[in-house]
Amino acid sequence: MSVTTKDVAYIAELARLKFTDAEQEKMASELNMILHYIEKLNGIDTEGVEPLSTIHDQINVLRADVEHTPLSNDEALKNAPDSQDRFFKVPKVIG
Repeated sequence: MSVTTKDVAYIAELARLKFTDAEQEKMASELNMILHYIEKLNGIDTEGVEPLSTIHDQINVLRADVEHTPLSNDEALKNAPDSQDRFFKVPKVIG
């Protein structure tokens, strides 16, 4: 399989991108290099190799879910720089 500049132009149109002719040539070349590399990977014998989801043997160590008393509003707001009624007051960030 080979990617042509016509393919690049079609994909660019779908993605609403504009490329110059030189950029289309470069993109086609780079995509062909990627496909060539994938073809090499497809040729590797992986018989007997177990699939991996990660390269580490780590296992998630989760703490026990222990119930505890939540903070009261007063305790939660004690260190807040500003509050109003029983809420944190923060600067407006949306115009």
